[in-house]
Amino acid sequence: MTQIRHEPVAPTRTQSLAPGAAIDAHHHDDHQIVYAGRGVLAVTTSTGSWVAPGTRAIWVPAGTVHAHQAHGELELHLVGLPATENPLGLETPTVLAVGPLLRELIIAYTSTQDDNSPERARLRAVLLDQLRATPQQPLHLPTPTAPLLQTLCDILRADPADSRTLAELGREVGASDRTLSRLFRSDLGMTFPQWRTQLRLHQALVLLAENMPVTAVAHLCGWSSASAFIDVFRSTFGHTPGAHARG
Repeated sequence: MTQIRHEPVAPTRTQSLAPGAAIDAHHHDDHQIVYAGRGVLAVTTSTGSWVAPGTRAIWVPAGTVHAHQAHGELELHLVGLPATENPLGLETPTVLAVGPLLRELIIAYTSTQDDNSPERARLRAVLLDQLRATPQQPLHLPTPTAPLLQTLCDILRADPADSRTLAELGREVGASDRTLSRLFRSDLGMTFPQWRTQLRLHQALVLLAENMPVTAVAHLCGWSSASAFIDVFRSTFGHTPGAHARG
């Protein structure tokens, strides 16, 4: 069995990760905010995965076993907070919107030495104020526990462009679309179309971080056209995939 590292203190720092690099499963006694100033970050837990481009950060509550994966050249910014300090009141990993001000605060706070100075204390206070006001984003891709859904979801993870209906996929895994639809709601808390869209968006972020052209990403992730992909991407992330790819 793989040993899960226990790092009591969640660090506050900036570090670089090469494309494809990973930080193995570990947990902290502190909360942590994880932000990719460049590249795309994937955080995985036993209950699912979260993918965050530069307009999003990920809140990782104290005690959560998690692993990191870099897509593209990753500039990783980590902010540790004591378990007693939870400005968001969140007990599960959550994706947070990061506007221009919060982005600069995270970068400044993680790039300077913790010297207990009044200036750093004020910077931290503003950072926490901005966190309290930041919107949460539904960008979680939950991992199924039901064996039937595990099989079906593995099929789609292997090929996000698979466009078969739930009934067609059901014939492959040996279940009716009604049964599978019920399982998606009870096990994953979302509908089949919602889960598939989340999967495709997650994969699109990864491919864009690897500098793949937008049209190719749209095709590989199952959209009927580049324009359809751009519309969904813009409505989810607030900007076009082309703007995302340019950083």
